[in-house]
Amino acid sequence: MASPNAQYDVTGIGNAIVDVLANTDQDFPETHNIPRGGMRLIDQTDAGTILTAMKSTKMVSGGSAANSIAALASLNGRGGFIGKVADDGLGDVFCDSLQGMGVFFATQPLTDGTETGRCLISVTPDAERSMATFIGAAEHVSVDDIDPELIAASAITYFEGYLFEQEKPREAFIRACKIASESNRKTAITLSDRDLAVRQRPHLLSFIQTHTDIVFANENEAIALMDEQDLIATIPEIGRLAPWVVITRSEKGSLIIDPEMSVHEVAAIPPKQLTDTTGAGDAYAGGFLFGVARDMSPEQCALIGGTCAAEIISHMGPRPEQSLAQLVQDAGLI
Repeated sequence: MASPNAQYDVTGIGNAIVDVLANTDQDFPETHNIPRGGMRLIDQTDAGTILTAMKSTKMVSGGSAANSIAALASLNGRGGFIGKVADDGLGDVFCDSLQGMGVFFATQPLTDGTETGRCLISVTPDAERSMATFIGAAEHVSVDDIDPELIAASAITYFEGYLFEQEKPREAFIRACKIASESNRKTAITLSDRDLAVRQRPHLLSFIQTHTDIVFANENEAIALMDEQDLIATIPEIGRLAPWVVITRSEKGSLIIDPEMSVHEVAAIPPKQLTDTTGAGDAYAGGFLFGVARDMSPEQCALIGGTCAAEIISHMGPRPEQSLAQLVQDAGLI
């Protein structure tokens, strides 16, 4: 299902966010009104309050789609990214991180005083991550930021669900989809969050059915999008939305529904240790899309994705600390 003769494997369009992570006690999410295992949008005042309470922190470039592109780059894939930062210190951190991995990132920063977005991530002793996000400049992606040459040169354009809620970014997504279609390229989207899937259900269903070739969702997101009670009931419905649907299930592995509605079940890759689940799904998507761009089988794509996710959850932070290319090569996957 790969597109031929592409200069880039995947270009992601998503929130340009800097992640601020901290190990916290088990009650921290509830104390600060952060949904356990989920995400809440906050304003700049809340961002300051929560950051002060987090105490010892680690700062790394993040953003869901950007994390996926970072995983792709660590696999020696050719990646691009479109996202909005501000002309400030955190914006420089974000740019330097992606560009330092060899990712093409040339979106013009905002200069109107809006600050670069940041995600405050509480990592509790059970390794669950709960997020409070100040979007800042990230939500200002517009049609003007879509680089037609970049989209046309990318085998796959990958959209981040978190950015889908904003009207202007959604218009940018549609513009990118039209360019991809005209260039015989593929598109993919990740649902990102269960509550987002509920809030945006009509818009997401329409967008997916009209514009996308590959959908990523975890089990809860898939159930929520289709308004069902369990995954078994969800599979026939969600499988008809797009040619390929990929459902991740944490330690249970993943399910891939192909264009013939066959379900491929692939086991998870166990991590060396369970430290922090931040970015695991992002890394899986990056690895899976790498396989798609290189025309690998669904099972091989899923195993590469699972290997990437296992590396990410073995340490703090959403970006790889080891060469993912070396790990998948050692595993005999490429």
